[in-house]
Amino acid sequence: MAGRWMDLGMFNAHGVPGADALGAAIENMVTGIASPVDTDRGLSARLRYLTKTDAGYEAMDRAGIHVSPRTLMAWLAEERTPNNANRTRLDAAYWDLRRRNVATDLKHRLNNDGRGTRVEINPVDQSGVDRKHQRDVASRSINVRGVWDRAVDAWLDEDLAELDAIWDQIIVDIGSEYDAYSNVSSIGWAA
Repeated sequence: MAGRWMDLGMFNAHGVPGADALGAAIENMVTGIASPVDTDRGLSARLRYLTKTDAGYEAMDRAGIHVSPRTLMAWLAEERTPNNANRTRLDAAYWDLRRRNVATDLKHRLNNDGRGTRVEINPVDQSGVDRKHQRDVASRSINVRGVWDRAVDAWLDEDLAELDAIWDQIIVDIGSEYDAYSNVSSIGWAA
């Protein structure tokens, strides 16, 4: 939805489409191994996580890791180290699997037993806009319910069109000035 901010940035306003902010806020809820993949600890933890279940092997396959069982066993035993390309793929596979594993929990936390989640929406940053071109748009806080399963699924599938449709559904609840929030500086919640 373009709304009033069709030419966002024309007068030096800064923000992102609400769908992007929604996806980023969901992504920020995903936590995992803090050690980088290029450390022994980080690599070892990722390999253990990925080789525990069939879903881990599927994630490695999606990431393009196609090594022999012997090579994989050598990596696990720390007898050999994957090259940089395979370490990058292992990291991608880890985060892919991690996202898929936490999706159900995210839905539960955001739905909050049907009560939804209170979302704070911060409008675009107009600090660089001349006073005469600034719009009076305040931060808003609304309770969002009924969309979280779809939102998490769209985030997981990286379906920006669906996230955009969900964002439109969320901001309509703001009232008559809803399209002023089609682009935002950020959104956040405590879930």
